Amino acid sequence: MKITDHIKNANQKTLFSFEILPPKKGENINDLYISIDPLMEFKPPFIDVTYHREEYVYKDKGNGLLEKQVIRKRPGTVGICAAVMNRYKVDAVPHVICGGFDKEITENALIDFHFLGIDNVLVLRGDAVKTEKEFVPEHNGHNYASELLEQVVNLNKGKYLDEDVIDTAPTNFCIGVAGYPEKHFEAPNFDMDLQYLKKKVEMGAEYIVTQLFFDNQKYIDFVNRCRAVGITVPIIPGIKPVSIKKHLSILPNIFHIDLPQALVVEINKCKDNQQVRELGIEWSIQQCKALIEFGVPVLHFYSMGKTDNVFRIAKELF
Repeated sequence: MKITDHIKNANQKTLFSFEILPPKKGENINDLYISIDPLMEFKPPFIDVTYHREEYVYKDKGNGLLEKQVIRKRPGTVGICAAVMNRYKVDAVPHVICGGFDKEITENALIDFHFLGIDNVLVLRGDAVKTEKEFVPEHNGHNYASELLEQVVNLNKGKYLDEDVIDTAPTNFCIGVAGYPEKHFEAPNFDMDLQYLKKKVEMGAEYIVTQLFFDNQKYIDFVNRCRAVGITVPIIPGIKPVSIKKHLSILPNIFHIDLPQALVVEINKCKDNQQVRELGIEWSIQQCKALIEFGVPVLHFYSMGKTDNVFRIAKELF
């Protein structure tokens, strides 16, 4: 079922969802199931399956030269989505990214998702390789999420890369995109960021999932600004509880967000990471209660592979 249909069928009741991190190559998928199993108590209609692009290592060839080799730390999303759908009978939402893929590989993955019966995809540009300062697309790949979005929209129309293929079967993906309550760090200003987002919706995006945030007012302001420029699709807030003191520097650096001063003060009072974790759970509970009161369609949790704190938060809400 499409995300938009799940939201409509909920009759304005806030839904619960979360994303999972595929296990690293060589790990047992049962470890993933162990983290998911407790959260099924809260009846998530869908589970997002993230994808992390390849990384590079440089190996000494023994002659004074280094050889650049690509490593893939995690398996692809097709198998993980199939496993999740088969075990839990819920919709899996694969993240489809630009980085590391050309258009042909992307099309093949989308065809696999379609054959598997997947109804939704979340379209993202993805991050730059850790060893590179800026995002660099693959040869014959996409530089922007809007270009990737266009490819998915074309498949929904039965338009494949090989234009000589006739009698093509169209896909029927419900397409999600990312939104940034605190502005995408590469956008020149907030207004332009909203125009880029509006363009994606006009192209065919049917829902938005936001970057994580800790100040609800920023989400509310973002929703209001979206509505003011004519963006009417559902806007799903992304939630992540803080769990370690290092999040004070890690989260602003990686996600380009601000942490409320009240939260920073309380984190600094904590004696250890266990206290920070308890603080993060309580902060998220109160944050989510206010978001439910505001009328958000879904609370979407970024679990980062660890779900015990998400379980305790959801237990208070659903």
